[in-house]
Amino acid sequence: MIGRRDFITLLGGAAAGWPLAARAQQPERVRRVGMLIGYAEQDHEVRARVNAFEQALQELGWTNSRNVQFTYRWERGDAERMRLYAAELLSVAPDVVLTATTSALAALRRETRTVPIVFVNVTDPVGSGFVASLARPGGNITGFSSFEPLMGGKWVQLLKEVAPRTTRIALMSNPDTDPQTKFYSSSIEVAAASLSMKLVATPVHDRAEIESGIAALGRDSGIGLIVLSGLFPFTHRELITGLAGRYRVPAVYPYREFVESGGLLSYGVDLSAQFWQAGSYVDRILRGEKPADLPVQAPTKFELAINLKSAGAIGLDIPLQLQQLADKVIE
Repeated sequence: MIGRRDFITLLGGAAAGWPLAARAQQPERVRRVGMLIGYAEQDHEVRARVNAFEQALQELGWTNSRNVQFTYRWERGDAERMRLYAAELLSVAPDVVLTATTSALAALRRETRTVPIVFVNVTDPVGSGFVASLARPGGNITGFSSFEPLMGGKWVQLLKEVAPRTTRIALMSNPDTDPQTKFYSSSIEVAAASLSMKLVATPVHDRAEIESGIAALGRDSGIGLIVLSGLFPFTHRELITGLAGRYRVPAVYPYREFVESGGLLSYGVDLSAQFWQAGSYVDRILRGEKPADLPVQAPTKFELAINLKSAGAIGLDIPLQLQQLADKVIE
C-alpha cells in the first residue's frame, strides 16, 4: 500500500518531468537552405558539385529532411529568369542561400540585403560590389572566389609547352555573358609578350560563331586557342572541344570538365572543392555566425588535366614531366 501523501508527492514529481520529456520528443528544427545555381539543371558535372556541397553538410551534422531542407533553382544564363528565381527562392524564407556564378549572385543581391548568402565561382566579388573587402566582407554576403590573377599567364605557358610551334593565341569568350574574363588580361598579355606570341580576340555569342570561329582557327597552322572561364563556354564545352579536335587546334581550357568532354588540356580552380568548402560556411551560418565576419576565401586548390587521346589525334606529344604533374590523365 502507498500512502496518500506519498502518492501525491510521487504524482507531482512525475508531472514536473512531463514538459522535459515532451520537449525531448519534439522533432529537431528543420533549417532551410536555398540554392540558386547559375547552370543547367541537366548538367551532370554541376550536379556532382552540388552533391559535394550536400555531402559536406551531412558530415557536419545536417541531414536532408531531418534537420535541413534544400530548395533549388537552376538557370544557366537568362537574366530575367534568374531574377524571377531569386525572388521565388527568397519567398520561402531560407536561413541561408548558396549560389554559384556571378550572374546568380547579382540577382540575389538585388532582392535582399539581409538573407545570408554564400557564393562559389565568382571572379571579383570586391570589384563587382558584392563585398566590401575579402578580409571583412560586411553585409550579408561571403564565399569563395574563383579568381587567381596569375591564371591567365599559366594558360599561355601551358599552351606553348604542349604546342611549341604556336606563335599566336586566340582568346575565346562571350563578352556579353562573361565580362569577368577581363581580369585575366594582364597576366595573359605579360606571358604572351615574354614568349613573343601575339594575341587575337575571338568573341563568340552563339553556337554559329563558335563553329565559324574555330573553323577559321583551323586554317592557321600557327595559332592555338585559350578558352576563357565563364558560363557560356562551360555550357558549350562539348561543342568547343569537338570542333577544336576536328580542326586540329591545340587548346587550353579553364576547367577539368572540358578535358573530360574531349578537350586537350585544362588548368584551373577545383570548383568541386569550393562547393565542398562552402558547406563549412553554411554550417557556421546555420549555427549563428554572420557572413560579415567570415572572410571571402581565394582559391587554394587547382587541378591540371590532360587528355592524351585528344593530343594524339591532333599530332601532339605531351611532355612526360607535364603528365606526371597532372591531377588527371585520360589515356
